[in-house]
Amino acid sequence: MRVWGKICKDNHLLRDAVVETFDDTRTHCIFHALSEICMQLDLAVPAWLDSNVKEFGRRAKTRFRQDSFIEEIDFDYLEIEILEE
Repeated sequence: MRVWGKICKDNHLLRDAVVETFDDTRTHCIFHALSEICMQLDLAVPAWLDSNVKEFGRRAKTRFRQDSFIEEIDFDYLEIEILEE
């Protein structure tokens, strides 16, 4: 599975990363990909809120905003999206 992560501010892409993962389940793939993306982008891994889980289940992508991060962020959101399974 390939997952694209991107940091955006004011509707502009600031940084992005694409990772490929081959874990045993889709859920493990997503969590592993999010961790890898955050490591590449030098971010703390955000918390999954109920809204993120629902949005990801419907659209195979979600946005993590300030309420998902413990520390202050200098961007509007981190979005992850499945490119291919």
